[in-house]
Amino acid sequence: MKRYLEEHILRDLEDQMVFLGGARQVGKTTLSLNLLGSNDPEHPAYHNWDEINIKQRLIKGILPAEENFIILDEIHKYDGWRNLIKGFYDRYKNKKQFLVTGSARLDFYRRGGDSLQGRYFYYRLHPLSLNEINLKSNKQDVETLLKFGGFPRPFLKNEETFYKRWQKTRLSRLINEDLIPLEKVKEISKIELLLAILPEKVSSILSINSIREDLAVAFETADKWIHILENLYYCFRISPWGYGTLNTAKKEKKLYLWDWSMITDTGARFENLVASHLLKYCHLQEDTTGDAYSLKFLRDHKKREIDFIVEKNNQPLFGVECKLHNTNISSHITYFAQRTNVPYFYQVHLAEDDYEMIDVRTRVLSFWKLCQLLKL
Repeated sequence: MKRYLEEHILRDLEDQMVFLGGARQVGKTTLSLNLLGSNDPEHPAYHNWDEINIKQRLIKGILPAEENFIILDEIHKYDGWRNLIKGFYDRYKNKKQFLVTGSARLDFYRRGGDSLQGRYFYYRLHPLSLNEINLKSNKQDVETLLKFGGFPRPFLKNEETFYKRWQKTRLSRLINEDLIPLEKVKEISKIELLLAILPEKVSSILSINSIREDLAVAFETADKWIHILENLYYCFRISPWGYGTLNTAKKEKKLYLWDWSMITDTGARFENLVASHLLKYCHLQEDTTGDAYSLKFLRDHKKREIDFIVEKNNQPLFGVECKLHNTNISSHITYFAQRTNVPYFYQVHLAEDDYEMIDVRTRVLSFWKLCQLLKL
């Protein structure tokens, strides 16, 4: 399957390095090998830091002479990775192209300052979304994504037993191959408990204090661990959107997972699916245009809420409200349409109804139609 970032990456490699971050097993290696025109992880241009012989060669500064496109995977696990890459790039920038990939936020794990400033563009690879798997997506595609998630292997396999085994392995590798080497966290049993707790917290206001009590740790420790999981692409938090004199939430945040299939509550899983698609939209626009995009939510002191607000350069583009089956326009949309400058609202659902109400700037439609409309 050709991934949505391939053409953007190839274009940018003509000028400088490209960093590609994303959750473990989201398809970074496959995408990289596709750009090489290969499906062989033993290709001489592909360098995985986790392999000891490759690690030794890279530290010595050895690169294959006949390969003009070099892939460096998981190299951020090396303390001096940025200076090592800087040396490669400065020496070979007129001869070789460099793609650096990793299962963590490569813009966060700097370790020693941003010595690569101005030498790379950064992309974030997301799980499969409706527009990526089927331009004419429908309800069946949504149900498959809801059940198996958007990570390529379980989605394409479409088999429950395989999905369960894959999920167990992914979480184990997240802890043992990503979290422990990068963060030196020792309380592994409590991290495992945190991973079990977070799916229950999706879509509601996140209470760090409640998590602190569940884990029996300090508030600062619980918040730090969630921040680490964000940097490892396990979860993400969105902030409240404030407008004018409205008494809206200021500091509260909502949490979502990169793999929504782990959520048992159907409504929360659907909301997470929508959140992930909208975040993918924001990241793609930001990574390819340079404009600042963000995903937020709107909530006032009386708990009236719009699930999502998409912003561009601090200005709202549109709002999205999620309803599993109810196709009547939410009273919260009507309320905020009269009191904010949000240009337009979408209320998405899993039914077939599709209609518009001009006076409240709102269209009610199926989620798959919204994905077709916005190319999500």
